[in-house]
Amino acid sequence: MNRFTSRLLAFAGLLTVEVIFATVLFVVAFVLFFYMARVVFVHHSMALDTWASDMVDGWQRNWPGLHGPVRFVTFFASLPFLLPASIIGPLLLYRAGHRREAKELVLVMAGAVLLNQLLKLYFNRPRPANAVLRTFGLSFPSGHAMLGLTFYGCLAWLLARHFGRPGWAAPLLLWAGLIGLTRVCLHAHYATDVLAGFAGGAAWLVLFRSGLKLFWKEEKAVLGEEII
Repeated sequence: MNRFTSRLLAFAGLLTVEVIFATVLFVVAFVLFFYMARVVFVHHSMALDTWASDMVDGWQRNWPGLHGPVRFVTFFASLPFLLPASIIGPLLLYRAGHRREAKELVLVMAGAVLLNQLLKLYFNRPRPANAVLRTFGLSFPSGHAMLGLTFYGCLAWLLARHFGRPGWAAPLLLWAGLIGLTRVCLHAHYATDVLAGFAGGAAWLVLFRSGLKLFWKEEKAVLGEEII
């Protein structure tokens, strides 16, 4: 009876504000992703994509010098940046003694890359024909949006939760959002690709974090039982 009670209390302990927020965020992201997929592949609607494309084209007509900064910003979620960053970052964390955080960053990025490529292959949407920047691969969901949100979102979480720097969370997430916007500006992706990428990245990050937290809690409990 005591064991049952202790397990029940341990489960209740998981129902924190953090877990409730994560659950709500996952559901919202999940719904948004499949709504975007339905808009594109079921209703075949281009209304949102056309509106967003016309809007960013207007920005670039009004500010001709915008192209350079846009290309600069978009680099920070490209493969030439994220690949070394996803290796160097964890190495620095590992050397600083933050081994779990280092493993977390490696695993979350590896999983995001794999998931993004599987989704692209499944939906098989070609990229916009009028791309300003030469791009390869498929379009839905945007890899820059999904991987950018995963990388900077994970950094935001680590800084806030483990390093006592919650003030970095908002700038990092805004930066990830700005990167996604550059993909529309460059016509490398449709707006629906970018929104789906954000949703997929958020859902994956929440799912990964929740699974990791449960795994580490279970691992700790098992070690505790062995010691007892």
